[in-house]
Amino acid sequence: MGKRSRQRQKTQNTGRDNRDNAGWGAGYDDIVKENKLFEHYYQELGLVPEGEFKEFMDAMREPLPATIRITGYKSHAKEILHCLKEKYFKDIQEVEIDGQKIEAPQPLKWYPDEQAWHTNMSRKIIRKSPLLEKFHQFLVSETESGNISRQEAVSMIPPLLLKIESHHKILDMCAAPGSKTAQLIEMLHSDIDVSFPEGFVIANDVDNKRCYLLVHQAKRLNSPCIMVVNHDASCIPTLKIDVDGKKDILFYDRILCDVPCSGDGTMRKNIDVWKKWTTSNSLHLHGLQLRIAVRGLEQLAVGGRMVYSTCSLNPIEDEAVIAALLEKSEGALELADCSGDLPGLKWMPGVSSWKLMTKEGTWFSDWSKVPLNRQTQIRPTMFPPTDPEKLANMHLERCMRILPHHQNTGGFFVAVLVKKAPMPWNKRYPKLRKDVSSSSAAQTEGSPAASIPAGSPCPPDSAVEDGAGVKVDEEAPKDLSLAQETTDKQDRVYGPPASKKMKLFGYKEDPFVFLTEDDPVFITIQSFYNLSPTFPKVNVLTRTHDGKKRHLYMVSKELRNVLLNNSERMKVINTGVKVWSRNSDGEEFGCAFRLAQEGIYSLQPYIRSRIITVSVADIKVLLTQENPYLSKLEEDAHAQAKKLVMGSIVLKYIPNPNNTEEPQCPIQLCGWRGKTSIRAFVPRNERFHYLRMLGVEVFRDKQGQAQKGGDGEKEGEVKEGVENDAGVVKDAVDLDLENDDKIGSIEPEKELMD
Repeated sequence: MGKRSRQRQKTQNTGRDNRDNAGWGAGYDDIVKENKLFEHYYQELGLVPEGEFKEFMDAMREPLPATIRITGYKSHAKEILHCLKEKYFKDIQEVEIDGQKIEAPQPLKWYPDEQAWHTNMSRKIIRKSPLLEKFHQFLVSETESGNISRQEAVSMIPPLLLKIESHHKILDMCAAPGSKTAQLIEMLHSDIDVSFPEGFVIANDVDNKRCYLLVHQAKRLNSPCIMVVNHDASCIPTLKIDVDGKKDILFYDRILCDVPCSGDGTMRKNIDVWKKWTTSNSLHLHGLQLRIAVRGLEQLAVGGRMVYSTCSLNPIEDEAVIAALLEKSEGALELADCSGDLPGLKWMPGVSSWKLMTKEGTWFSDWSKVPLNRQTQIRPTMFPPTDPEKLANMHLERCMRILPHHQNTGGFFVAVLVKKAPMPWNKRYPKLRKDVSSSSAAQTEGSPAASIPAGSPCPPDSAVEDGAGVKVDEEAPKDLSLAQETTDKQDRVYGPPASKKMKLFGYKEDPFVFLTEDDPVFITIQSFYNLSPTFPKVNVLTRTHDGKKRHLYMVSKELRNVLLNNSERMKVINTGVKVWSRNSDGEEFGCAFRLAQEGIYSLQPYIRSRIITVSVADIKVLLTQENPYLSKLEEDAHAQAKKLVMGSIVLKYIPNPNNTEEPQCPIQLCGWRGKTSIRAFVPRNERFHYLRMLGVEVFRDKQGQAQKGGDGEKEGEVKEGVENDAGVVKDAVDLDLENDDKIGSIEPEKELMD
């Protein structure tokens, strides 16, 4: 692999971990927040309204407010919101630190249903008050359970503008670490009564190691409709699916194209950008951003929407890319008018004129003025179109620019493209020769691929659409220096399992093996749980060809379709949700597989036996006592339990709409019916989550011991294992998982030398 190819990989990866991991307003005290070149550049461009530049710069130097988003499916989200507003936010209003009242969290006006909140409280302030410490523990625990996401406010915008529906096929091109991906999954599952939405999310990232952080984020939502893949986004392979017995091309209804960028909109949290910012960063990233966007549009269905976004304010990375896409599309694309989509969000319209500057301070406003020795770094697509009529028809004012001082956020750029027709190079050149590789086709003068804008390394989609059979090459080897570098704290927590072997192409993944309807494993499962005839057995998979099956997973019908038809061209890191785990003890009671909590909400609609309907009081007993006797359950649940033989069970709470004091969302827990006792098989953070929903507050005191209170229960009933886990969770989740910004290369001089 040549230096250029390795550098493209590095450009997509470098700088993504140079972030303020504190995440609660803390910064690097030794970094001076000054960059004269930055100020001069943006003053000259005039992107900030007249008279506001000082306010803009003052805001850039202030710590970024902490923002949280309530995740999960809608009914559970309402319960979390109720808990936050009625308990923690009310308590915070009464807190004083050093004689000053703490500002209570406020909802983001533009985020639907009060599901996102921001606060100026720093971690230091939080630790000064016991009441605030409880709030912090609540955030930490609920974040690990997947019910709350610490995500920057502007990062929440792109998924909202995609307008996701449950049947949409979605591609997230540059997904890690996954906060936006989580939003996409939630939107697919907006109707909690639909266990298996028709749509799915394919989340891609070029960095093999960061794909595992992406898996961790996605797994918290327990969805059968997510697949994590590992490819270079600029040449992500075209996938095939089976449609009525015939092979067809997979075109996506929605694409999120949140590209790597210079990241100057993140200076409020990524403090080191102040000293490393230079105009060269944008010049070097423009080509990569354009190639990724072009590849996305090639795979977008006609009528579909693609959101292009960056955390950069530089027009070279923003409007210049959009203008180039619109110009090359010859009318196939249209910028959507999103002015009414997020009421309450303050934003500036996109600009239609700009110029660029080299790091030496030389300005260019027209491609014709760029000297020959500069034309390898400065490209024609970096300038606005010269034809006034063509420029006016682009409607670049429909792009959205978010400035930090307008709503106390980071800087951001977002544009929504609607595909009205196939891309012109797809229509114009229907076929490529079978023996022409994508790279050689792109370089051949007069060939179809020669007309693909921005030197896209991929062949036109039509080559595959029309059955030409273009060979999809294996992914290029990763940069070994990146693969072998010492992992940081995030990778140690969220990296691949220790058993995985590092290969030239990344970690070796176990195979995805789908079961057949007549697989022997279903014989006992079918009878033990009395599965419905509609249960989709063919959607169940395991991760081994040989030996006993340890875990069984489920994917949605359409993801199964994708997996079966693309195993040779797609590198899958993870997919599906665990629904059963082998339990040898259960074999003597009738079934060797117990239910897994991760997949219970997807699986339970198909289970017709071994279900115990429980009350709020029953759930409190089951979640606070390790192995309570059956007699501890209320009469109704006790009678149901006595009728069942030993083994795995479902504990199901059905809300009573006439009793608003109790949770108004269904709760389903996995359990085990023993000889004389019963227990819940629920991860400890989820135990804390459900207990809080039931009005039982679980927190740690100053000595680190778990406490329980809020409804008169005795302290100390939460067992030692639960207490210890609270500390472990805190250490894990204090990592800043909100960083969805894709910061590109910050070593432009080295890149030019390569």
